[in-house]
Amino acid sequence: MKDAFLTKELAEAIASEYPTPFYIYDEKGIRDNARRVREAFRWNRGFHEFFAVKALPNPVIMQILKEEGCGFDCSSQTELMLAEALGSTGEEIMFSSNDTPPEEFAYVNRLGGVINLDDITHIDTLLSVCPGDDKAPGGVRFPETVSCRYNPGGVFEMANGIMDNPGDSKYGMTKVQLMEAYQRLKSLGVSRFGLHAFLASNTVSNDYYPHLASRLFQLATEIRRETGIALSFINLSGGVGIPYRPEEMPNDIRKIGEGVKEQYRRILVPEGLDEVAVCTEMGRFMTGPYGALVTRAVHEKHIYKEYIGVDACAVHLIRPAMYGAYHHITVLGKEHAPHDHIYDVVGSLCENNDKFAIDRHLPRIDKGDLLYIHDAGAHSFSMGYNYNGKLKCAELLLREDGSVRLIRRAETPADYFATLDVCNIKGLP
Repeated sequence: MKDAFLTKELAEAIASEYPTPFYIYDEKGIRDNARRVREAFRWNRGFHEFFAVKALPNPVIMQILKEEGCGFDCSSQTELMLAEALGSTGEEIMFSSNDTPPEEFAYVNRLGGVINLDDITHIDTLLSVCPGDDKAPGGVRFPETVSCRYNPGGVFEMANGIMDNPGDSKYGMTKVQLMEAYQRLKSLGVSRFGLHAFLASNTVSNDYYPHLASRLFQLATEIRRETGIALSFINLSGGVGIPYRPEEMPNDIRKIGEGVKEQYRRILVPEGLDEVAVCTEMGRFMTGPYGALVTRAVHEKHIYKEYIGVDACAVHLIRPAMYGAYHHITVLGKEHAPHDHIYDVVGSLCENNDKFAIDRHLPRIDKGDLLYIHDAGAHSFSMGYNYNGKLKCAELLLREDGSVRLIRRAETPADYFATLDVCNIKGLP
């Protein structure tokens, strides 16, 4: 069983003002979690968490995390624009992108953000927009701080088995390319260097970060021996996951921090690299459990299976349709009722994979019941789209004082048709 941060009564009161479906986020949960992360890595003087904006690109949520000491990991120009709008510039921004257009490198360099190069050829792209002399547009110079992304290839294994397959990943450089990239960047005047790697996604294991850290810390010693470069920071990226299923144990960020500290002292400190800052770029772990999609049962169908139709669909939460991902569902007001019915919980898209749950044991669901879909605070609203002409829903914030704030209104048909202005079609909103 998972606990919802809304009661049926509160959810109905909210729905009377903001019709379902809607997303809602728990401000207290997000703040408390950000403080736990900061405390877990307090031992590292330069530690910085760069919230992965892609997970939940809402400026109100970003501002909350900024107030709790987080920077921002951006992957596109629009995400950079969000960070800039919140007053974040310089090394409060990490830019981790791939297949990057030159103009985006120019944009982040203007902000003074830290560029995390995904590929060795991006050095030339960066050089084309930041040539390193005063002849550049606006006098823009080549950045003094650059990070490089590493891909070890093969499979990534830990004691509990294979975690992921970096060899099939499009991200990062080989070790040979990495060494060459650092040498070239040094010749271009870069004076501060970082190392970045993302080897597994949504790990529910306290061992992932420590295991990754040991590999990257060891690589840092090799980089210094081969290139003479002492890294300024090592970025463990994201990958720390959340327990989507109620039987899974959540990660303990305190133990994770202690595990990374142990590897730091074992590998880096004896090599005289005890000034290296540790960075993280978590998204899912920061906000995932503190968001929910609330939707209402509007239809039931009895054919070869039992179906409950809700007023949300994969447009609002695509993870189950795209990945077969599990999201726990609570029927508000029936938390303690027997789970003696088996349903597919579905949306109204013209796609058979538009299902939030398949053969799920749930209490009896009646039309009008509110369903609370858990762990939708990351990679959920942000992955929405407009197939079948469906419109994105509102985002709300449950404040620490118990009040509710609208932080993104629901889309309207006028929003959907707005980009058709050039067509000059009469009769559209």
